[in-house]
Amino acid sequence: MNFFWKTIAFAIIIALVSCVSGGKKTETKDAEEVGSIKYDQIHEINTDLSIITWEGFKPTGTHVGTIAFKNGELMFWEGTLIGGSFTIDMLSIVNDDLTDPEMNAKLVNHLLSSDFFEAETYPEAMFEITKVVEIDLTQVDLSKEKGDIIPTHAISGNLTLKDVTKNLTFHANLSLNGSDFSAQTNQFFIDRVDWNVRYGSKKLFAELKDNFINDEMGISINLVSKEVDNETESN
Repeated sequence: MNFFWKTIAFAIIIALVSCVSGGKKTETKDAEEVGSIKYDQIHEINTDLSIITWEGFKPTGTHVGTIAFKNGELMFWEGTLIGGSFTIDMLSIVNDDLTDPEMNAKLVNHLLSSDFFEAETYPEAMFEITKVVEIDLTQVDLSKEKGDIIPTHAISGNLTLKDVTKNLTFHANLSLNGSDFSAQTNQFFIDRVDWNVRYGSKKLFAELKDNFINDEMGISINLVSKEVDNETESN
């Protein structure tokens, strides 16, 4: 293959990777204050049934895996989700695509290291809901949703990761059936650099050329919770 065709092939690879990671990118802004919440139903997250799936992209391919919830609670008023928070166990990062144990461990240890999430220093991440808004589907471009889940709400909240707190918004399908609740998202994307995860960022290190890792990370959430308390309170 001559240089011209090598160049064309590489450009196609870059375009494909960009398309794969070019779905619904979250709106990110400065952290917002969380006010008092009056609720008539409180749920505890089932950490055995709930999971976060991640995907990282680079020109030569992708890596996928999961990360676990540590704990969390959600507040409802008259059957509507209005607030809550959950803690993410950063030490629980798992890779699902590398079948070689040595390569798998090498990747996970790198993600846990100071190059990425500094999990020993920051063993937990936190998400605190600041707003839940019902979606008007006529105003949503479903072609930009990466997945088959039909969103019902836009959820905004403060994500604290490492030493940074930012407010982000993503779409989710929320379902409350008696005392059981579920929240599911299609894959959405966050810019890891916003949370000071800088390793391999092309926008920060121009000399990397094609040895970069995409700044955008794919995230999808599957969360299950159950009612634990009926008392009305204000926080």
